[in-house]
Amino acid sequence: MAEENNHGINLDADREVCVEVRNVWKIFGHRPERVLENPELRNAGKDDILEQTGLVVGLRDVSFDVHRGEFFVLMGLSGSGKSTLIRCIIRLAEPSAGQVIINGEDIVSYDDVKLGELRRNTMGMVFQHFGLLPHRSVLDNVAYGLKVRGVAIDERYERARYYIDKVGLKGWEHHLPAALSGGMQQRVGIARALTGDPEILLLDEPFSGLDPLIRRQMQDELLELQAELQKTLLFVTHDLHEALKVGGRIAIMRDGEIIQVGSPEEVITSPSNAYVRQFVQDASPTKVLTARTVMEQPPVLIYSWQGPKASLQILRDANVDSAFVVTRQARLLGMITVEGLVRLIRKQGRNLKDALDPEFISCSADTVVEDLIPLVAATRYPVAVVDEEDRFLGEIYVSTIISSMIREEEQIEQVETQGAPAEEESPVTDQSASADTYQGEGESP
Repeated sequence: MAEENNHGINLDADREVCVEVRNVWKIFGHRPERVLENPELRNAGKDDILEQTGLVVGLRDVSFDVHRGEFFVLMGLSGSGKSTLIRCIIRLAEPSAGQVIINGEDIVSYDDVKLGELRRNTMGMVFQHFGLLPHRSVLDNVAYGLKVRGVAIDERYERARYYIDKVGLKGWEHHLPAALSGGMQQRVGIARALTGDPEILLLDEPFSGLDPLIRRQMQDELLELQAELQKTLLFVTHDLHEALKVGGRIAIMRDGEIIQVGSPEEVITSPSNAYVRQFVQDASPTKVLTARTVMEQPPVLIYSWQGPKASLQILRDANVDSAFVVTRQARLLGMITVEGLVRLIRKQGRNLKDALDPEFISCSADTVVEDLIPLVAATRYPVAVVDEEDRFLGEIYVSTIISSMIREEEQIEQVETQGAPAEEESPVTDQSASADTYQGEGESP
């Protein structure tokens, strides 16, 4: 498996995979094998299949992996198949073909008993519509799943109170859902899902019905919860900016197929085709590009064991007025200047730490450019980029950011001048045969 990036974390072959989707098809209507067993129809377009068979292709040969602890986003417009896909993963909709492998086991073959155990113990789901029991209190709603599992009342209420506190609803335990705002009701839904302690949490457009301000708050809170609890999240959204904000990796869907999988940065900077390029064209690179992408290597570094006179000579030879000081393990100590070194030498000092300027600023490699701009503007020095262990990675100036943005725009323009392929359509697709809304013969997505 190729290396990918999840908010700066390398996802390589050594990282554990907990969800595997392999060649999944979902066809709505009678006798889907008419498509699956016919090579010509398998490769035909959705409209042709609908015209020849009356069947609607909801998912076409979908495959991807999700790593343990990853925040994975499925996104696309209405009718792209994203909600159908997440329902197939938990088998609220039955795949017509393919495998859904959870922790190494293909759950498509599970009977009702094993499937019930999976849903109770391994996977949880949060829907767009909260699905709360209106006559039960917040506490009873959150504890309801544990009650169904037969957990003792003291234990289930203790766990319910713990997650009510986690989602910021402490003090609302005994209120009915009608007394809560939309955002608070969605918090109850998330707490209910978490109380069962699932390894994998599926969220189908959970914030789409909320006001923009509440929606942003819920996104922030979900990111904080995921960082703390390290659950594996599969998150469905049609909102590009939401996907770019929360997703470690994003799968862009169209007409039941996955068009591209990548980090937010990869999707924005390296769209796989004209459709994805048009889809993401309005996204601001400042919200996606990170310090890791735009940083540069400094012309010189000073090492902690070098004396003040040697350091001064190094700066003069490089024709610079300042440089970062690092240890043998590349850990950042601070910023040193020619002026500070001169003062140290005049005082006959020998320890470079005595000449460090405390006013330097550092950031993580995953800091987005939007957050970098005020940092860079607040200091006369470059901003140091460091990893989790404070090891120096690179530096950023205002000019670095501007140059990176210009390069990004030039790359986009260069691709656009090549012209989109004739067969590529606009992202605004015909929704008349939407896989997310189609009502098949006795079957619903």
